Amino acid sequence: MGPHLVTQARRHHDPAVKGFASDNYAGVHPEVLEALALANGGHQVAYGEDAYTAHLQEVFRRHFGERAEAWPVFNGTGANVVGLRAMTAPWEAVVCAETAHVNTDEGGAPERTAGLKLLTVPTPDGKLTPALIDRQAWGFGDEHRAQPRVVSISQSTELGTLYTPEEIAAVAVHCHDLGMLLHLDGARLTNAAAALDVPLRALTTDAGVDVLSFGGTKAGLMFGEVVVVLDPAAVRGLVYLRKTAMQLASKMRFVSVQFEALLAGDLWLRNARNANAMAARLAAAVREVPGVTVTREVRANAVFAVLPRDVADRLRKRFRFYTWDESTGEVRWMTAFDTTEADVDAFAAALAEEMAQR
Repeated sequence: MGPHLVTQARRHHDPAVKGFASDNYAGVHPEVLEALALANGGHQVAYGEDAYTAHLQEVFRRHFGERAEAWPVFNGTGANVVGLRAMTAPWEAVVCAETAHVNTDEGGAPERTAGLKLLTVPTPDGKLTPALIDRQAWGFGDEHRAQPRVVSISQSTELGTLYTPEEIAAVAVHCHDLGMLLHLDGARLTNAAAALDVPLRALTTDAGVDVLSFGGTKAGLMFGEVVVVLDPAAVRGLVYLRKTAMQLASKMRFVSVQFEALLAGDLWLRNARNANAMAARLAAAVREVPGVTVTREVRANAVFAVLPRDVADRLRKRFRFYTWDESTGEVRWMTAFDTTEADVDAFAAALAEEMAQR
């Protein structure tokens, strides 16, 4: 292959067009793309025995403590499935909020792939408390009941709410007192840490979390998540389970180098702060539009609102977003690391225009 060769790929989208459906819709941060190019060239040992994955352990320990072990995987569902499966025996179960991503948005993967029983709890705000956990954490020793072993919480939650470090610590203490373990789904952990202005370890290691699914895709990466083991005694067989769950990347250096770009400096924080700030700006702007109601407090990068269905349908043709609750018409708008003030203002103006035509 010579330097004169030119790719035959063509651009098939307008890079100026953005939506508010998901932070997964965003592209790749330029610094991450640079890191991918840096890791390219030459040969590195496959399946994680490369220099980049080795160095990644140091990067994660800097944020999560000396006992932290980083296990890169392909995606968030894979991280949750591998992590939870490593924490449980076949007869054990996971307690989670009814709205948890592992319950509502993973296609039954925890049940089908990991063979896990999910014991769900209705919550008003997507958050579990010790009292709510006790609704399902019972029947220990009863051979007729799946044995509660793990509590899984999300930070931030699917409803955009946040656990404080003290709230997570209270959940962790309660879990451990019951002989259970605490798993944290951190697909948007960086947004939560930025919003609360605390280090990543304050919401994880220092609060007593045992295993973490650390999100990268929503934070500006091309692909990849990491199962972070904070207490090595909480898992078993993870090296085998990652392979059997089809989450072992052969060219793992390209997953690992992205997380190095994200975490070695402050890129994670810059990206999260921008997404959060744009959500706050969006909420403030749409509150000024008569007939639109922001339904939940905006804490991270999610805005929930109710507006007339016909307006939502028309607006969706201009800016992509999803309906969160079909019964009420509540929608969810997500901002990302690359959302700009101009993007937010254009969306708010389009919303006002559609409402005025009603």
